[in-house]
Amino acid sequence: MADRPLILLHGYSADGSAFDHWRTVLRAAGWTAEQLCTVSYESLTNDVSVRDIAEGFDKVLRQRVGLADDEPFDVIVHSTGMLVLRAWLTRRGMTAPRRARVKHVIALAPATFGSPLAHKGRSFLGALVKGRKQLGPDFLEAGDQVLDALELGSRFGWELSHADLFGSESFYDSKRTTPYVFVFCGARGYRGLAALANSPGTDGTVRWAGCALNSRKVVLDLSADCADDARVQVVAWTQDDVPMHPIANVDHGSILSAPPPALTQMVIDALRVSSRPTYAAWCERAEAVVRATREAMVPWQQFVVRAVDERGDGIRDWNLQFGLRDGTTLVPFTQDVHVYGGDPSYRSFHVNLSRLKDSALLRGRGRRLTAQLYASTGTQRVLYSGALVDTAGVEAPNRGGTWYGSLDLSSVLPGGAVRFFHPFTTTFIELRLDREPLTGPGMVVRMHEPEQ
Repeated sequence: MADRPLILLHGYSADGSAFDHWRTVLRAAGWTAEQLCTVSYESLTNDVSVRDIAEGFDKVLRQRVGLADDEPFDVIVHSTGMLVLRAWLTRRGMTAPRRARVKHVIALAPATFGSPLAHKGRSFLGALVKGRKQLGPDFLEAGDQVLDALELGSRFGWELSHADLFGSESFYDSKRTTPYVFVFCGARGYRGLAALANSPGTDGTVRWAGCALNSRKVVLDLSADCADDARVQVVAWTQDDVPMHPIANVDHGSILSAPPPALTQMVIDALRVSSRPTYAAWCERAEAVVRATREAMVPWQQFVVRAVDERGDGIRDWNLQFGLRDGTTLVPFTQDVHVYGGDPSYRSFHVNLSRLKDSALLRGRGRRLTAQLYASTGTQRVLYSGALVDTAGVEAPNRGGTWYGSLDLSSVLPGGAVRFFHPFTTTFIELRLDREPLTGPGMVVRMHEPEQ
């Protein structure tokens, strides 16, 4: 074993005991008790944020683990622990040295882009189930700021991803200056009474499509000032391919408490990766192990979308629907939409890609991938509008301040529509429209007749 600490970082509402089984497995594989460092943090206090926890984590590394600011370590994270680690890595002014310190990241069911359960945690029922039970000033607190960061489509998740995934620097690849990252997630939801928490395409708590780090961003700029050849911008990949490896017969809890031997062996082998060739060899072996499980799963993709106007201000009332258009018939994709509670300009779309298993659906003559758009200002005096859209048959655009349009994605996306869809990944989309005040009687701006 490498002579460096292996940090175990738990998830929301848990503590270090969640890793008891993994400590036993790792001790049997050769890690010493001194090398295995379990870090517990507070997640149920409403005034504590993920960034607070990340900086507390940094202090623990120095004060409890005994590491200097330049000493390396490995880490295994579960669930929300992934957000804590990413927040620690992206601390302004510290990104390069921190990236170089982390040698391996093992992500077990990571909440890389949040959880569909997070917004329920702030309800009173959520507080009863997960909230603090000790009498005192924090009684029944459920960690509002942490849950806000975990909410699907959150502002925190958007900003964090722009720091470590879509910036000019690579944070996760097979270079020695960044960590090797390995992502695993259970391929089924909870059983028994806990199954009430399940939603499609999840391990019971996190989405399969919301675990992997191989994400990308697309900008659809429909504002009038944008040149037609710049309306679709796809941010270049800055990371290596870091997919999600599904584990059969495992859910969000049992990936910690009862991991199967195939998973534990993959993790142990991952922690021994030391070069690009050994990383590539590990990826090839792991894919062979999980391929059948992946092929048997329903393919979902997550889209995190923010709608803004040409000034950069968020659009509060909007929606979009992906679909296949065959002539005049529109066949929509099954999707689950979540509006971020802190700012409705951010939304998460969970799309079932089962229709794309036969890619001929998109290659068929006359079939086009479309995005049906609408945006409303809530007043007839101001209107949103966008270029490159089909508005034929749409009622007067200023009726109720609502604008409708249909965008043919097949013709504008680089590589065509098929390359827009990648099962078990998250795609970020920034949608830009124009916001225009209208003139005339009863409108925002009008000219008074001169007095006689």
